[in-house]
Amino acid sequence: MAETQPVISSKKSLYLAGPQSRGVELAFAWKVFWQILAGNRALYFVGPCITVFGSARFKEDHPYYEIAREFGRRIVAMGFTVMTGGGPGIMEAANRGAFETGGNSVGCNIRLPMEQQPNKYMQKWITFDYFFLRKAMLLKYSYAFIVMPGGFGTMDELFNTLTLIQTKSITQFPVVLYGKSYYEPLLEMFRKMKNEETILVNDLNLLLVTDDLDEAMNHIRTYISNNYNLQKKRKRLWWLFEKKFPS
Repeated sequence: MAETQPVISSKKSLYLAGPQSRGVELAFAWKVFWQILAGNRALYFVGPCITVFGSARFKEDHPYYEIAREFGRRIVAMGFTVMTGGGPGIMEAANRGAFETGGNSVGCNIRLPMEQQPNKYMQKWITFDYFFLRKAMLLKYSYAFIVMPGGFGTMDELFNTLTLIQTKSITQFPVVLYGKSYYEPLLEMFRKMKNEETILVNDLNLLLVTDDLDEAMNHIRTYISNNYNLQKKRKRLWWLFEKKFPS
């Protein structure tokens, strides 16, 4: 008689830890729906965004911190809202540049075991429990993406964005990879992918790689001016309790 295989259960519930009880699965689905709804309500009126990705680990005295801060200032000067992951490092710097110049600054934060606190340079943010929801919201309201040096999380966001553009799941918005020397090994891998025909030659054109803030912003500005027109602001509906974006 074959032995019955034991059911393995985690001491701590993880949403990707295999099948859970029906009640847990239903609660998870409801929580996902509720966070999508909350994200849409929080970000619907913040205006068109440009998202800045990058490491949470760079301190205020790091050169990349000041560059991200300048990106925040320039994004606001174009009339856009700065969106980040809402945490420290590059995210804080970009939000700070926008906030200090009187522009709109928002974030999509994440709950982590080593708790990530929202930085203080945002007028509005929402905190998600799940990375896949956070990544969706970081893309949904943005018309360009600036990717500064970072680690696994930044790479995840970069490749997620490129994959969605490559597969035409989102519009071919500008993606700027800032930091040539930092990203040179990655660019070499991209060239290997092209040579091995795992990506197309044209896929390399999905990225602008630069060390020049002016080149980066001009690339974004040209795309937006060629493809979009200004529209009237969305009207808030009082009966949906839609609040004014804080000034």
